[in-house]
Formats: sequence, structure tokens, C-alpha cells
Amino acid sequence: MSAWEPISALARVPRLLVALDFDGTLAPLVDEPMAARMSQDARAAVEALAQAPGTTVALVSGRTLSDLRVIAEYDDDSPLLLAGSHGAEQWPPPGEAPAPVDPLLLTRRDDLRARAEAIAADADRAWVEPKEFGFALHTRLVSDAAVARGVQEKIAALMAAEASDWRRRDGHDILEYAFRAEGKDGAVARLRAQTGANAVLFAGDDVTDEDALRSLQPGDVGVRVGPGETAATVRVTGIPELAALLTRLARERDTLRE
Repeated sequence: MSAWEPISALARVPRLLVALDFDGTLAPLVDEPMAARMSQDARAAVEALAQAPGTTVALVSGRTLSDLRVIAEYDDDSPLLLAGSHGAEQWPPPGEAPAPVDPLLLTRRDDLRARAEAIAADADRAWVEPKEFGFALHTRLVSDAAVARGVQEKIAALMAAEASDWRRRDGHDILEYAFRAEGKDGAVARLRAQTGANAVLFAGDDVTDEDALRSLQPGDVGVRVGPGETAATVRVTGIPELAALLTRLARERDTLRE
């Protein structure tokens, strides 16, 4: 069965939500996270889908919303919806403004982040990324796997002792902790309801995307980009193949105008 076959039925649903992870799905993984940008073909596919009738495109990322806006080169005239921090943040906001975060949680976040940074400083080229609701340890640039594993274990021990209630996420050379528990499954569910979608296509490349892939309903399609165990029904080898499928979907949905 070709990768296109399960997707082909989505070309005719009246209202379609296309929800896409960003890093590794639309944009190649890079050493400097804020330098990430969609590939040319992926951007063209996203723009074509956003113009197709009855189609809403959302970027659903673990990045904080402010960072996602930058790397997606997003402005307020864009038709795309954004869900950052694994769905804990959304733009445009759905309904009422969220309640302010407890200052004590932010103080705790800053303290634990600083302690994690001190641990990461012992591993050459490991670094800690500030997150809206926590932090993420990056070990992509650490050349020694044993050193990378050691710093991950030390930070995991810190968090187990000091913040066992925080949600842990393991990704591609990333160990992330957050005091908010939202996942991409919840983000997709909210976006589905918000857009009145009859079906959803979700694509992602990492462990954190599996929450959304497992939550998909009959008639939806999940796409895994690259290797790894997955709940997706479709697998593509990388960004170029995904971009080709999305471009074809946009073209097929565009025939609804006729």
C-alpha cells in the first residue's frame, strides 16, 4: 500500500484539520534550535493547504509559543493556527485569556532550571533551553554518548527528588520537564472542536508526537516522519516525502472549488 492511499480519503471531507509538528517534520533538525526553518518544499505545501477549501492548518509543537512564532516566520495575518508548549499555549487564543500562572510555580521553575543549568555545565556542549512551563536539556551536540547519558541521569535524579509531579518528556537528544501536563493529544482535540473538522491529519517525527497519533479517531490519518515505533498508519522517510504528500493533498482538495 502506498503512503498516499490512506490519505486520499481526506481529499473529500468537508472540513479537514491538518496538524503538524514542526522540528523534524517540516523543518530539518539543526544544532541551533532558533535557526530552524521549514524546508522550501514543506513551506510551499503548508501554504497550499492553508489556501485549500475547507482546510485548516495548525502547527503543534513543543516549542514555546513565542519561539514557534519566530521559527515559523509567523505574523498575525497568517491563516495558520499555532499550539505551543505541547498544547498548553495556543494562538489565536481559544476564547477567554488563560488564568495567570501562580508566581510560586514560576519561582520554582527558575530555581530548578538554574540547578539543571549548573549540572549541564559539566558536560561540554550540553545546554538547557528555557521553556514557558519548565526547561529542556539538549545533548545533541555532546560528542560522548556516556557523557550525554550521565548529565541526563543527573538531571532526572534532581527532578525525581524535587519535582516528581512535573511531566517528563524524552525526545531526540532532548529531556524536557514541565509543570503543565498538557499533551499534543489535547491540542489536537481542541483544534478539532474549534475548527469543526470532520477528519484530522497529524504528522510528527518524535516520541512526543505519539500522544497525538494515539488519540486519532476512525477516519483520521497519522503520519510518522522517519524511524521509530509509532501508532501512525502512514510512515514517510523524511520531510521531502511528507511535503510531497501534503502538496498532493492540497491539490486534490483544491478540486473542491470546481
